[in-house]
Amino acid sequence: MQTQRSLPARLRTRRRLRRTEGMTLVEIMIVVIIMALIATAVGVAVVPQWKKSQRRQAVSDAQAVSAAVLLYMADSNRCPASSQELQNEGYLDRSKRATDPWDNEFQITCEGDDIYVVSAGPDGQFGTEDDIAGPDDI
Repeated sequence: MQTQRSLPARLRTRRRLRRTEGMTLVEIMIVVIIMALIATAVGVAVVPQWKKSQRRQAVSDAQAVSAAVLLYMADSNRCPASSQELQNEGYLDRSKRATDPWDNEFQITCEGDDIYVVSAGPDGQFGTEDDIAGPDDI
């Protein structure tokens, strides 16, 4: 068996070059595929939770608007036209959202002492199945 010192210089140089060469295309493709699988798994886990959190936020914002409507009605004896009016009159804090998470206005309806604040949901259309009217719609 020959030691490395006894190998010709050309062979030693070739071995050294082979060890310092970069990654092969196959190795790079394997890494890219693994990264794509991880990204897909994260997407599958995160997107449904994100949609649920938007619906929860819509309910929370609707409850804040409902409380502001109650105060507004106590002072003016009428139902406000929009959540924007509540902000302009100072009943709804300007730091709070006056729209739902999809940037649609809330629909405010007052029937006697009952106050209904409804979000159109992700599709932005009132009267569809994805409307959010309360905690039961999450």
